[in-house]
Amino acid sequence: MTDTSALAHELTDAYANRRVITVPPSGRPGGLDLMAGYAVEAELVRMRRAGGHKTVGLKVAFPNRALWRVLKLETLAWAHMYDDTVQYAKANHATLSVGRMFSPKIEPEIVFKLKRAPAAAGQPEAVLEAVEWIALGYEIIDCVYADWKFQPADFVASFGLHAGLIVGEPTPVKPADIPSLFEKLASFNATLAKDGQLVAQGGGKNVLQNPALCLAELAAAISRHPTAEPLAAGDVITSGALTDGQPIAGGQTWTATVSGLDLPALSTHITA
Repeated sequence: MTDTSALAHELTDAYANRRVITVPPSGRPGGLDLMAGYAVEAELVRMRRAGGHKTVGLKVAFPNRALWRVLKLETLAWAHMYDDTVQYAKANHATLSVGRMFSPKIEPEIVFKLKRAPAAAGQPEAVLEAVEWIALGYEIIDCVYADWKFQPADFVASFGLHAGLIVGEPTPVKPADIPSLFEKLASFNATLAKDGQLVAQGGGKNVLQNPALCLAELAAAISRHPTAEPLAAGDVITSGALTDGQPIAGGQTWTATVSGLDLPALSTHITA
């Protein structure tokens, strides 16, 4: 049986003190299943709130049905984000310090802000009726497990690897635009450049074929989960990596651009 509190404190300490965990919880005697992973994540939320921080939304991971079969998942995974891990770019430029991180990576993503909880069922495009705005963003992930080797339960239990979120200029979602926006989210392309050099390409098809479908899947998964807190107005939701995540280090400048979707490019300078 998992000691939820002890594991939450171990993982918090590992991040705070830059201590590598050589054997993930799932590989230890007794293991760690996904439900126990979410119990640890809930304890992390409790601890952070007790420390004066607010949860501001959720990040998602594994938005790929083929990967679900490999990892024996029934749906995507999620973890909370906090008021001290989310920042909003100014004029679509931000600065990020990675000095206290292990081996951070950057992932361009579509970010949604909810104006109400989306329905867990119904027409796929209807999920956008619950969205106040969308934006291009970067999720910064960091891993305390050696060589980035872990199972989904380990991922959930370690803050979902969430180290930060940078949000670009929001674009309001207008009801009349929802049908065309849904189509654009399925077909747009994304590029990621480091210091002006292209390093990765992708797009909306990489996240359940459409970031809006990723949001719908999250709403449905949370509605089925016995202990998950429901989505609510004001929540900020990331919808999965549009390209492969890329390692980052001080001195670099990263720029994400999209075509086929009316969102401005987002640039971030990395400091040590």
